[in-house]
Amino acid sequence: MAPKKFDPGFEPALTPQEMLEHGVFGGWYFEGNHAEFPKSWFKNAKLSDDGFDVSLNCFDIESGQSRDVWQEKGWITKEDPLGWFQWYCRYFTGRRLPDVDSFQIKRWRSFGPRHAAQIRKNCEPGDIFCRRRQRQGLLQWAYDPFI
Repeated sequence: MAPKKFDPGFEPALTPQEMLEHGVFGGWYFEGNHAEFPKSWFKNAKLSDDGFDVSLNCFDIESGQSRDVWQEKGWITKEDPLGWFQWYCRYFTGRRLPDVDSFQIKRWRSFGPRHAAQIRKNCEPGDIFCRRRQRQGLLQWAYDPFI
């Protein structure tokens, strides 16, 4: 399924399928319920059958805040109660909600550049074990974690 045109300036490096195949959110982001998305996305995904499993994350590390923190910070919208990745998956498949899209794209833009800059500043090129938490975070926001 080809996505609709993305908002100018929103250029994720990874598709939802690629993110799932690399290993994100301990394999449990959708809590086992992913029927609304293409089956092909989950064919080679690293998924858990019964809860968060850090070993399913690409960098074998926890990264990010809990859903409770997301709610406290106002990062959860009623349209996407599971957060940014749920929004991205829906956006990728063509859903457009201008206010929600603007909010989530703004969050995406603010995340990647600052974390990628820290990796570039503090890590040798090619050392994917340097700053694993930030790399996992980049992956979970559809940025290239292998910079």
